[in-house]
Amino acid sequence: MFGSRRLAVLGSALAGLLTPLLVQPAHAAAPVYVALGDSYASGTGTRSYISDGTSCQRSTKAYPSLIAAARGYALNFRACSGARVADVTNTQLSALTTATTYVTISVGGNDAGFADVLTTCAQPGWMSNCNGAINTAQAYINNTLPTQLSNLYAAIRARAPYAKVVVVGYPRIFMGEDCNAFTWFSPDEEARLNQTADLLNSRTASVAASRGFTFANPTDAFLGHAVCDDVEYINGLSSPISESYHPNVPGHSHGYTPVVSSAVGTTLAVTAEVQAASDASAADQAALQSQYADADRGIEPEVFVVPDLTSPDARRAARRAGIDLDRLIERSRQHRRTAR
Repeated sequence: MFGSRRLAVLGSALAGLLTPLLVQPAHAAAPVYVALGDSYASGTGTRSYISDGTSCQRSTKAYPSLIAAARGYALNFRACSGARVADVTNTQLSALTTATTYVTISVGGNDAGFADVLTTCAQPGWMSNCNGAINTAQAYINNTLPTQLSNLYAAIRARAPYAKVVVVGYPRIFMGEDCNAFTWFSPDEEARLNQTADLLNSRTASVAASRGFTFANPTDAFLGHAVCDDVEYINGLSSPISESYHPNVPGHSHGYTPVVSSAVGTTLAVTAEVQAASDASAADQAALQSQYADADRGIEPEVFVVPDLTSPDARRAARRAGIDLDRLIERSRQHRRTAR
C-alpha cells in the first residue's frame, strides 16, 4: 500500500513536470505584414527591383522589405508603381485576411495626377499652366479623394479586422531651387507643389484618423534632403525617367523606414545586416508576387515626362512669348552644368 502510494505521488509529480512541456504550442507563426500602395511604397527610385514579371518596381531597398527583414515579418509586398485607389481595391486587397497582423498603405498621389502636374510645372512658364494644374490637383484632393480613401480604408478593416494599419504620407519634393538641366520649376511653383504634398497628407491623415488608423508623416524626415539638397533623399530628373521624383535608397532607409517603423512599433535603424537580410528575400518575394502578375500588369506606371523644348508646340509658344529658344536651351545647359 505504501509503495503504491509512493508510486502514485511520484507519477503525479512527473506528470506535473511533463505537462507544461507537452502542452507548449509550436513556435508561433511570424506576424503577417501586407504592404499596399503605389510607387512610393514599392520602391520606385531605388534602381533595384525584384523580377516578378511586372512593372510594379518592387524593391528590397524599400521600407516594407526593410521593416519585414528587420522584424522577421512574413511580407506580402503588394504595392505597385502607378497604383491608384481603384487598383489597390481591385488587385491588392485580396492579400488581406483575418490573420494579417500589420498593414501599410500609401496611395492618393496618382489619383490626384501628381506625375502630370510635375510634367506641366517642369516646363517653362511661357509654355505651360502650372498653377492651373496645381489648382486641379488640389481640388481633387479636397473634394474627391477623401471619400475614395474612406471607402478603401473601410475595405481594409473589413478584410483585416485585427491588423494594425498604418497610412503612409508623402514627402515634400523641392527645396526652392531647380538644379536639374531641362526642367524649369520656379521657386513659387516648387513652394506650391510642396503645399500640395502637405494638403494631401492633411486630408489623408484626417480620413485615416476617422477609421482608427495611424498616420505616418515623412515630411520632417525629408527636410534638408529634397531634390537639389546636398544630400538628396529624392531623385531629381533621372535616367531612366521612371526614377525621377521618387525616394532613392537613402530616402527609404533613412527617410521612410524610421518613420513607418515607429508607427508600427519601435523606431528601426537600417544596418548593413538589415539590408542584407532584405536583399536575401528577393527570390522568395518575386515568387510570391508572380502569383499576382496577371492582375498587376493592368496597372500602368505614372511617369514624369521631360519637357521637350524642341517640339513644334514649344517653338510656337516661344515665338508667341518672344523667346529665342535655341539660345535659351544652350544657356540653360551651360548654367546648370556648373550650378552644383
